[in-house]
Amino acid sequence: MSATPLVREAPPAAAARASYGLRGRVLFFVNDAQFFVSHRLPLARAARTEGMEVHVATPAGAAVARIVEEGFVHHEVPLHRWSENPVRDVPTVKRIYAIVRQVRPRIVHNVTIKPLLYGTLVARAFPDIGIVNAIPGLGTVFVRRGVSAAARRRLVLRLYRLLFRDSRVRVILQNREDFRILRAAGVIEDRQASLIRGSGVDLQEYRFTPLPQGMPIVMLAARMLWEKGVREFVDAARALLARGVSARFVLVGDSEPGNPSAVPRAQLEAWASERIVEWWGRRADMPSVLAQASLVCLPSTYGEGVPKVLLEAAACGRPLIATDTAGCREAVRHGINGLLVAPADDRGLAGAIREILGERRRAEAMGRRSRQIAELEFGVQVVVDKTLGVYRDLLGWIR
Repeated sequence: MSATPLVREAPPAAAARASYGLRGRVLFFVNDAQFFVSHRLPLARAARTEGMEVHVATPAGAAVARIVEEGFVHHEVPLHRWSENPVRDVPTVKRIYAIVRQVRPRIVHNVTIKPLLYGTLVARAFPDIGIVNAIPGLGTVFVRRGVSAAARRRLVLRLYRLLFRDSRVRVILQNREDFRILRAAGVIEDRQASLIRGSGVDLQEYRFTPLPQGMPIVMLAARMLWEKGVREFVDAARALLARGVSARFVLVGDSEPGNPSAVPRAQLEAWASERIVEWWGRRADMPSVLAQASLVCLPSTYGEGVPKVLLEAAACGRPLIATDTAGCREAVRHGINGLLVAPADDRGLAGAIREILGERRRAEAMGRRSRQIAELEFGVQVVVDKTLGVYRDLLGWIR
């Protein structure tokens, strides 16, 4: 029985530069303006520096102002992020078609499920456009259980197969497990896929700082979704406080109205009023927030790519706890820079938190190792260079 081929590492920009240069326009299609700013801004800046005109298509949102301030051309797109009714998304497809016809980009770069589907569908109608589909984790559709979830998963895979099997399509994946799932389902071929682990972290913005003195802060920073392990974190905090563990447990992030997976604000407020956890809400100053933490947790059961908050916490020199799942394993090396626990296991999470809090020297050593891993593997420039390499490779193919 032959071994399954592994996804190739994406070519760095320098390696691909000789084959084809960058020119023309690139259109990013993303389901949220804030996500573009937090995860794709360095790439967009670099593409512009290399000679491309950058256009960004997202729904309306507060972060649109930042996109415009950066000098990029923004196009508003109606998008029902959590609706499963395709009829509601017809205006989205029409709007994207109008934008692509007007802008005539050389590359359409789609991020997250609906942009992947609709952006690819539209771009394939134009034979001179290259398509880059970045999959930042397979998401909740691949972790939920039940008949309905399985049916939706089959539908997504079927649509991916229909849309991605084209010589002008390239797929960027963040971990090898996602590649194996999509390859086994016949969604992608080896030559289409590139491995770029995460969105990278700005090592100058997220600097190493020593672990703080005093009562330790154990932090979960993420969107407040059940699949991010919020309930398990709260249950672990409740159990540890009952046992007399001296620590503050902090949730950082906001709920998402309209998202069926969102933890209701009322629930977050109730936990805070019980003094089980502190809820700091969404914060824009994450480097200083993470600097206050002694330990950062992400007990996610979500289909992560490589969670950006783990990379940011690693760059700040923090020991980490995450679930032993695809994506999280990329950032957390068990026993080296943190601990991995089973998904949906609040007792295991509590034990891991207690273990790290009980050994400060070990926690400090894990934090130093986190920074080293971030520097060696996850700097944002590495991610940008590899992605530009994918652009060049693709443009050389379709010229």
